[in-house]
Amino acid sequence: MRDVAIYGTGMLHVSEHWDLSVIDLAGRAALEALNDAGLERVDSLLVTNMLAATQTTGQLNLGARVADWIGLHGIEAYKVEAACGSGGSGFRAAWMAVGSGAIDLALVVGVEKMTETPGPEITAGLATAADADFEVPMGPSFVALNALIMRRYQHEYGWPHEAFAPFSINAHANGARNPLARLQEAVTVDEYRKARMVSDPINLLDASPIGDGAAAIVLGPADRILPGGRRPRVVVAGSAAATDSIAIHDRQAPLRLTAGEQSAAAAYSMAGVAPQDIDFFELHDAFSIMSALSLEACGFAEPGQGPRLAADGAIFAGGRIPVATFGGLKARGHPVGATGVYQLAEATRQLWGEAGACQVDGARVGMAQNIGGSGATIVTHILRQA
Repeated sequence: MRDVAIYGTGMLHVSEHWDLSVIDLAGRAALEALNDAGLERVDSLLVTNMLAATQTTGQLNLGARVADWIGLHGIEAYKVEAACGSGGSGFRAAWMAVGSGAIDLALVVGVEKMTETPGPEITAGLATAADADFEVPMGPSFVALNALIMRRYQHEYGWPHEAFAPFSINAHANGARNPLARLQEAVTVDEYRKARMVSDPINLLDASPIGDGAAAIVLGPADRILPGGRRPRVVVAGSAAATDSIAIHDRQAPLRLTAGEQSAAAAYSMAGVAPQDIDFFELHDAFSIMSALSLEACGFAEPGQGPRLAADGAIFAGGRIPVATFGGLKARGHPVGATGVYQLAEATRQLWGEAGACQVDGARVGMAQNIGGSGATIVTHILRQA
């Protein structure tokens, strides 16, 4: 495999884009990334999306549709779907294609348009990331499934609900500095304590908001980016994916993200680094319990001690392992099929030194972990300056 670098990124404001279709969103992010890379054409386009075909627009064949919109006629183009882990999965597919030498330039576009669809339909759509035979028919929403995990975690490790407040406080503090974030307001412990309950014990500040959004990344051979250019060279140092049972009740260890542990270990090995070498971590904080479990899966905390890491301030800007540096899913927003691409575009901008008010000082090695379902598909990437 040859080394692969990131040539350009594009990200739209996560919001309610009533005047833009899912194709408009994807196209605008794609053109921004191409322009950022100084390119007009690529060899392959991968569009990552979860809900367009079934719940929102009814549009299949998104790859060809987006390629047509941006004028890339004739190239190969596909959609990649792995529930909320679609973005990371599509990026990994593009990395493998470029790294293998099968193609030279790949464009990954993550997109989701959610806010025009009635809430109950979005809730039903998100539930399709769970087991359609043994979880969905029982009636729990996706929030409820995560609430079951959080309740059991609290029981096993003795954490009060308020122990999860720092995850939300940190994400909102970072989101307040990100002009592309859906939620740009800081929150306090008192506001967390008083937030409306969604599915006990998950309250409104434990859960990420949906939104309309799109992000895009251009990848190509690392040796094509000349040293001394306008940016540091950012390469994909590690890439790995793993799966676990879709149904929570089928897992050997339901309070551990086994797929996260496996993909993180493989990514660390490929990159030749360890947890202590990571300067920041874009974790998949769809719910605050997932923040704790992801930190534990990646070796930043022992099992059951994720909230301790947060309480000690290690996850905040300036801490040992800053997380959700642009606001994460919690504040930037969670347009599900696009989320993994947002994470990697944000990590890239950190390593380019172009994160603005969200910049992590001295960042040279970053990690992003994208989760599909409640832990069924987990993709981990490590990016670094080269």
